[in-house]
Amino acid sequence: MNEVLLLALALLVGVLLGAIFFGGLWWTVRKGVSSEQPAFWFFGSLLLRMSIALAGFYFVSGGHWERLLLCLVGFVMARLVVTRLTRSSGENQSLLAQDARYAP
Repeated sequence: MNEVLLLALALLVGVLLGAIFFGGLWWTVRKGVSSEQPAFWFFGSLLLRMSIALAGFYFVSGGHWERLLLCLVGFVMARLVVTRLTRSSGENQSLLAQDARYAP
């Protein structure tokens, strides 16, 4: 394959890995907060998400640091997108900030 195509594919896979990782984190927080066993959810999710991300980075890189770097850039880009999409409304954030000021 053409090297430019492989680099573009590495970037795309990085975005996919980041969406899985950070989307899974968002889902875990929502599920774990209401669960009777939150430690199970958080620890199990961490192991699964890390395994998927590390295996993805390993296979994408193929021993080439350029592919690994672009995969990481895609991963960080996905973090920014997922963070923006899952952000709560401004009213909720201001209420949380007010509550935090009065914490002991």
